[in-house]
Amino acid sequence: MNPAVRCLSGVRRMPLAFDNGQVHGDERRYMAAAIEAHDLRRVFGDNEAVAGVDLAVKSGEIYGFLGPNGAGKSTMVKMLCTLLSPTSGRASVGGYDVATQAGDIRLRIGVALQDSSIDGKQSGREMLHLQGELYGLSKPDIAQRMDDVIGLVDIGAAIDDRVESYSGGMKRRLDLAMALIHKPQILFLDEPTTGLDPASRTAVWNEVRKLNSEEGMTIFLTTQYLEEADELADRVGIIAGGKLKVEGTPVALKQAIGKDLIVAEVDGDIAAASHQLRGIVGVDDLDVRKNELTVSTANGAAVIADVAVALKSSGATVRSLTLRTPTLDDVFLQVTGAHLAESHAVAADESANAEQKGATR
Repeated sequence: MNPAVRCLSGVRRMPLAFDNGQVHGDERRYMAAAIEAHDLRRVFGDNEAVAGVDLAVKSGEIYGFLGPNGAGKSTMVKMLCTLLSPTSGRASVGGYDVATQAGDIRLRIGVALQDSSIDGKQSGREMLHLQGELYGLSKPDIAQRMDDVIGLVDIGAAIDDRVESYSGGMKRRLDLAMALIHKPQILFLDEPTTGLDPASRTAVWNEVRKLNSEEGMTIFLTTQYLEEADELADRVGIIAGGKLKVEGTPVALKQAIGKDLIVAEVDGDIAAASHQLRGIVGVDDLDVRKNELTVSTANGAAVIADVAVALKSSGATVRSLTLRTPTLDDVFLQVTGAHLAESHAVAADESANAEQKGATR
């Protein structure tokens, strides 16, 4: 079993080589953790948004918190940032308790949430100066820190323009600069690249890496983008239904699946195609979703030719046939029973239905 992968209680058992739920390694790492949570819960009426989360984020680590909309990511961040009180359980950030030492935590963290509080009528420089004053920095310190963060997040000459003229990517970078003005020990980024174009997303990724490597900053990053978690995070935790399902390094999580994957997109009789594939020697598992069939096998190179022949024999029209290694989306599928994109769609539908019901009342 891979000690870099930790499987949490309550997970539906899938064919993954995860461990038995015990935390491996030196337990003293929890004592030195930058962020800790023990059985942390938050209830809104009948909805338990966070349902007993345990985690420990080490100092200097980038921790990716992965899950679909409505999974509990933002609620978790708001509790750790002292913006929302836990219903039960315990949590600490920088060694301070979120319930009783909120002021100490707020001095030591930077926070960039999904909903920014940037005033469009002010310039970027004015917003940064105000943020420094709110943190009690002296004028010389504010001036120095403004120079540092403006260079760090690459805002450039636009720093003196009104924020209302900024693009979405520029606003996200300004929001990040405001979170960094007081040089926090721990940075919380709640879906920092949602809605950004690919170029802006890459720029934010580069800035996050720089903060971690050059400043040694601990970063707690929530995201719904698998590629983002894979690119940035030292470790990833997957949350669904308010529960932390599994965590580990991206490499270890993918290796835990332990199989090659052959993915076929087909048109025609899916049932006949899947029946043919199940009869192939070397096919360990088969997942069928709409017009996509995913074969799990120990040796994809040896099996892919047989898969192609079987699909042709079934009468199905093959649109694509791909041999690949597992991705974080495959891990998400194994742990939660759905692809991340499907989970997004379900969450969006549920949100729209809730809004429609509210409008008709």
